Amino acid sequence: MRAGRSVSFGANKHRGLAYLLLLLGSLAAVGCGGGRRLKISSPVAPLGASEEGVASWYGEPYHGRRAANGEVYNMHAMTAAHPALPFETWVSVRNLSNRQTTAVRITDRGPFVKGRVIDLSRAAAEEIDLVRLGVAKVKLTVIAPPRAYERGRQFTVQVTTARNRKNAEWLEGKLKARYRDVFVRYRPALAKGGTPESWRVLVGRVDSVKQAQERLREVRSEFPNSFVIGWDVE
Repeated sequence: MRAGRSVSFGANKHRGLAYLLLLLGSLAAVGCGGGRRLKISSPVAPLGASEEGVASWYGEPYHGRRAANGEVYNMHAMTAAHPALPFETWVSVRNLSNRQTTAVRITDRGPFVKGRVIDLSRAAAEEIDLVRLGVAKVKLTVIAPPRAYERGRQFTVQVTTARNRKNAEWLEGKLKARYRDVFVRYRPALAKGGTPESWRVLVGRVDSVKQAQERLREVRSEFPNSFVIGWDVE
């Protein structure tokens, strides 16, 4: 991310319980365009943080596959992939050539092309006239989640995913000694992209992204790859 002005979102400095995550068989975050795993030191991006660079967009063949945060990617939804911003971060994206703006939620990792700072869903790319040309110089600015997005929804912190239910329940028991509201939820296999079934270990069930981010700060030192996600994500 070295095109134009940029703000550094950091690199992970904590190893936490890495051995435990390996024991659980945690799934690496695989985003659009590659299987690189990114670790982030700050669980929350400050409002107003910004960077400039080149944006691109992605649709097929990623439509219908799981994004890096575990959601099924929908190219018709207002989402995006970013190399480092925490999941559930919202950013305003302004096309600097035509001043058109859109707002997207970070759900995936990418793009993995030097100089590019964000990969938009097709729907978001259409809003700033990016589909036709494929790439454009943009400015990203971190914004608060829209009220309409949070209304009636709940959020949680995903600590890890395990491919074995017994291991997930073992960690659940360990976490219950320190945290309230610990859950294990089953996630079915997804044929597109070859994603196997798994059991997610979650901490908290709250009514806003901000509350979930506060819980994330509590667990992040032990579990540096944990992140905020919507409770309704399966």
